[in-house]
Amino acid sequence: MVELISRRDKKLIESGEFEFETHMSRDEVAKFLRALADHVEKGEIEVSSEDWIIKFRFTDPIEVEVEFDADAKKLEFEIEFRDRRKVEVGR
Repeated sequence: MVELISRRDKKLIESGEFEFETHMSRDEVAKFLRALADHVEKGEIEVSSEDWIIKFRFTDPIEVEVEFDADAKKLEFEIEFRDRRKVEVGR
């Protein structure tokens, strides 16, 4: 499981929209990305925080976006996974 913050009682997010933002140290981000990479290879992500957990099965292709703003001194990565079940139903 890719954990941002650990706690026992977590709400499973299965519908609607959800957004979470946090700040981490370099070491924490590196650990998070390594765990995420392991999940990507398996085709299923389980990510959680203190209060919530999301389990998501996905399929290829995975959309990766890189955005760089030299003036703002900002580099941003966005990774978009598509739900495996929706792709299978749409065939």
